Amino acid sequence: MHELIIRAIEQGGLVGIFLLMALENIFPPIPSEVIMGLGGVAVSRGTMDFWPLMISGTVGSTLGNYAWYWLGDHWGKTRLEPFVERWGRWLTMEWEDVEKARGFFRRHGPWVVFVFRFTPIFRTMISLPAGLAHMGVWRFLAFTFAGAFIWNLLLVEGGRRLADWLEESQHILGWIILGFIGLALVGYLWRVVTWKPRDKR
Repeated sequence: MHELIIRAIEQGGLVGIFLLMALENIFPPIPSEVIMGLGGVAVSRGTMDFWPLMISGTVGSTLGNYAWYWLGDHWGKTRLEPFVERWGRWLTMEWEDVEKARGFFRRHGPWVVFVFRFTPIFRTMISLPAGLAHMGVWRFLAFTFAGAFIWNLLLVEGGRRLADWLEESQHILGWIILGFIGLALVGYLWRVVTWKPRDKR
């Protein structure tokens, strides 16, 4: 099973990595840990090159974050609040979460965009308040790219080193990969099923 997943990443190539990483920042259940981690496994096998993988994955991450930034910058609170409230269950957030992130962003400045790239939940959410605060677009892209690059570097290196370490135990590597995918999906589904608006908690 894990061979099938790795081959899918390899056959999708850099375009596949780019699209998956863009979607990972728009649609929550697709975990970057699996995408770039498996990219690291492909690097270890020699079927994918390190720097093209890093660039395509990081540009994809930046583009996905820019989509949320663009919505915040162009739609504003009036149009975005009803959208978030309507689809909050599937986004696993509500407008109050956006307002809290917006306040945090205003208190701590644009470095929050960089730092939050290393958090599993808020790394995408922070792009929305950055847009609402009309952070300069080039500044946003620079901070997002830098944070995403470091995060992806850790994931690719982790995948590469794990593959090297388990070279003689590929069945264990398969279970680790499936475990990551399973945890990501179960975690997301759990949040969707148990999610309630704050006024009903």
